[in-house]
Amino acid sequence: MSDALTALVEEATKKSGLVWVNGQALWHAWVDGAMVVVGGPGEQPLPDLRDGGAAEVTVRSKDKGGRLVSWPARVSLLAPGSEAWQAAAAELKGKRLNSPDGEGIVDRWARECTLFRLAPAGSPAEHPGAMPDGSGAAPPPPSDAVTRQPIPAGLPRLLARRRRR
Repeated sequence: MSDALTALVEEATKKSGLVWVNGQALWHAWVDGAMVVVGGPGEQPLPDLRDGGAAEVTVRSKDKGGRLVSWPARVSLLAPGSEAWQAAAAELKGKRLNSPDGEGIVDRWARECTLFRLAPAGSPAEHPGAMPDGSGAAPPPPSDAVTRQPIPAGLPRLLARRRRR
């Protein structure tokens, strides 16, 4: 991966408060050249991540909100109490909003939750200058809720009356 793409992945991921991992939105932190996430009871649900596995991380542009870069990641499970786990927990603690247990959050994470490290593993599949033509949005599932009915006959008169006032 070129230095420019490495810098893009790091800066975009650091600045974005939300990323998509295998299609699921997650909050995260950036620690020592990799993204870290926490999940478990009382925390965000994680997609199917496995130690030694792979994941696809999609990052949005902080100013425009659209997809900026998608990069492959190598997943590793952080062992509670290890040096890497402590560093990740410290960064994540600062980004965690509305924690139910305040300062005891790190202890709860050690007992009940899972921390994963997602390190960049190759060139981004999507980045400025190499984006797909489509939106990437999934089609909506079929539902009766999207069936349109004719508007009520009196609605145009009601709206016209409101405009006059």
